[in-house]
Amino acid sequence: MESRAIFFDKDGTLVEDVPFNVDVTKIRFSRGAEFAIRKLKDHFQFHIVTNQKGVALGLFQEIDLTFVRNKMALMFSDLGGELQGFHYCPHGPDDGCACRKPGTLMLERAALEHGIELSHSWMIGDILDDIEAGKRAGCKTILIDNGNETEWVLNEYREPDHMAKDLFGAALIIMSQERGL
Repeated sequence: MESRAIFFDKDGTLVEDVPFNVDVTKIRFSRGAEFAIRKLKDHFQFHIVTNQKGVALGLFQEIDLTFVRNKMALMFSDLGGELQGFHYCPHGPDDGCACRKPGTLMLERAALEHGIELSHSWMIGDILDDIEAGKRAGCKTILIDNGNETEWVLNEYREPDHMAKDLFGAALIIMSQERGL
């Protein structure tokens, strides 16, 4: 049986939005993240999918993201959860890659590597590029409406299945939608 996953956008969704932050001492869970991890950890794999254009801009190195991943894994572990995947795109928006959200490559690779059934999984993000990536990959989607989405350019892939103010609300939505939680 294939697994199901929660795919979290990182900055502004799972952790507080500190632009281009790779300083692990400044990484803090966003509101509701701890609740969501505790409530969903027995039912889903947890994966982070994040665009990190700071690498392309020369603001930090890819090795810095290894330290971020390790810190995030510890934060999940402290809550009894496990971060199964930390997937990032190091390219800029004009680089033409397939991995940068709204592209689906990060989600598809995670599904292949971890035996995830995307149609039984969720993508949670704070901008419509996150939602589009999730929808195009076949996931159910939740937009965290925290003010980070400013363009609101909608199409069939950029219309979230659900909206929540924070990850507490997102976890409640998932628990209400999934049987047996």
